[in-house]
Amino acid sequence: MHGRVMVIVLEFRFPDLGEGIHEGTIVKWHVKVGDSVRVDQVLVEVETDKAIVELPSPGAGTLLKINYAQGQTVKVGEVLLVIGASGESVPASGTPASISAPAGVARPSPIPAATMPPSSHPGHHQAAPATRRLARELNVDIETVIGTGPGGRVTDEDVKAASSKTPQLAAKESSRAPLSAAAPASPARTQAWAPEIASEEGDQRVPLTRLRNTIAERMVYSKTHIPHACGMDYVDVTRLAEIREKEKKNFEPKGVKLTFLPFIVKAVAIALKEYPRFNAHFDEKKGELVIRKMHNIGIAVDTTEGLMVPVVKDVDRKSIVEIAQDIEHLAAAAKERKLRLEDMRGGSFTITNVGSVGGMYSTPIINPPEVAIMGIHRIKELPGMENDKIRARKVMGISMCFDHRVADGAEATVFMNVVMKHLEDPDLMLVDMI
Repeated sequence: MHGRVMVIVLEFRFPDLGEGIHEGTIVKWHVKVGDSVRVDQVLVEVETDKAIVELPSPGAGTLLKINYAQGQTVKVGEVLLVIGASGESVPASGTPASISAPAGVARPSPIPAATMPPSSHPGHHQAAPATRRLARELNVDIETVIGTGPGGRVTDEDVKAASSKTPQLAAKESSRAPLSAAAPASPARTQAWAPEIASEEGDQRVPLTRLRNTIAERMVYSKTHIPHACGMDYVDVTRLAEIREKEKKNFEPKGVKLTFLPFIVKAVAIALKEYPRFNAHFDEKKGELVIRKMHNIGIAVDTTEGLMVPVVKDVDRKSIVEIAQDIEHLAAAAKERKLRLEDMRGGSFTITNVGSVGGMYSTPIINPPEVAIMGIHRIKELPGMENDKIRARKVMGISMCFDHRVADGAEATVFMNVVMKHLEDPDLMLVDMI
């Protein structure tokens, strides 16, 4: 009808997801302009530095406009889409002369017509959040950078190349002056001061993925800000291996492949009860140790994209069966990139299972703001004493790295001793195995 106006019910803005997330990249739209949408219907999948997040509709109506295409980046607070009243028609072109709203509904500000950012602008919405963060650290205007990635996407290498053309940075680079000890370098600045790497014919340059960049930043922060101290030992798990072998068939009907990890998680939970100092976060700004009420253990999972750490919640209240089920579910979701943000939040202690790929010992890096991480290693048969006789025993390497600002070696050692005692004698855990 001539002169018809578009009624806007709501503007759906990219929400603040917490965990320091400022932007995300559109992975997949589940709807299109003109569709009728209902409350809580999944509208779009957005990839952040931590996970792929499904965003549900906050209201019902007709989808009038989508502002971002697949592969583009949206910042927190920017309008993702516009939903109109049910049955509202989508204007063919142009912006409505006026926008009215139903009685009782606040009238939002007019929004420009549904147009995508021009593709002729190579940097606009064509960079991962980690790349944009790197650009901010290097004082590079990412909108001026020519992207060399797929579809004109700006990569970390593009940003670094642009930063090296800045006269001030180029002068510093040529001088090879060391960083001031009074001003510790951020992860991005550490990368900026790295030596130039020349490529030769046959070499291959592989840009880091968004997840790999996030891991790199966190690991650099951890190693440059946290004074790591590590202890190592070995534990006789012969009895535990016997119990696991016996109980495997009882777990199969529950759809669980029983491994050693659920037992280790339970033993760690018991030790954290006795030594809560390690079930904590360190608040650097206030110089305070925040001992967590909940016992939530992160389990490092190796995926094709990089290491992810989903969190098994309330391990002190769960049985071995429940812990095993949680681990299997979270590990599968991590490998399929289907983890929810809440699956990765709230960890108070982390376990990394290096033994699953054959490692005998390691010194894992603490996952900040946590204060400790335990490494579990390969089980080998070694000679050991049993009833005054030398017999083959199943022995597992174990290590623990902790923040030396908040704990000392003696306390970490007795913590490990509690874990080892319960692994050597699983009956002490007093759990219902079935």
